[in-house]
Amino acid sequence: MNEVLEVIKNRRSIRSYKPDPIPKDVINSIIEAGNQAPSRGRMEEGSVQFQPWRFVVVEDPEFKLKLIQTTVPFWKQMIEGMKESQPEMYEDTMMNYESMDEPKDVIYYGAPVIVFVIGPTDYAVSCALACENIMIAATSLGLGSCYVGFGALVTGNTNVMEALEIKEGERIYGPIVLGYPENDSSTMYGIQQNRKEPKIKWI
Repeated sequence: MNEVLEVIKNRRSIRSYKPDPIPKDVINSIIEAGNQAPSRGRMEEGSVQFQPWRFVVVEDPEFKLKLIQTTVPFWKQMIEGMKESQPEMYEDTMMNYESMDEPKDVIYYGAPVIVFVIGPTDYAVSCALACENIMIAATSLGLGSCYVGFGALVTGNTNVMEALEIKEGERIYGPIVLGYPENDSSTMYGIQQNRKEPKIKWI
């Protein structure tokens, strides 16, 4: 099979990582892949710019702790909603949560690197394409990745927002966690995500 198609096929959302750091040159290669994503242009300082995004790479343990403390309450609120509708899944999830070491990182999965893709609110498609490039590049370099929607729920923390330099009219796409996979951890809440055959209409 074509190497690119093989990488796309093998990409999985990984939710358990080794603590091993990722070399800076590898991170830069992954970011550059994101930067090469297609995008529509936007006017900026009298010229058309075709890369509306920017990237914030988080490795600092103290800042990660702030992110976890900010986002875990939203996760707990979501899980609480499963208590009545899916009691068995709720019990399993909470048992796994309670057994975790501190800090209980159910959002960023203990990944050594968190990449925030930040861009204008009206450029969601372009920024999403950059996120996809990042995850495919990570897989090609032997790394795991996961797009973590809960990780964007940091807008209520002033310190985090200042550090990310979020401006009016911008939003977080992702973030994406990166790291060396601990094991085959592509399941969520113990449920294996199976790929369906594509639905195609030929005309």
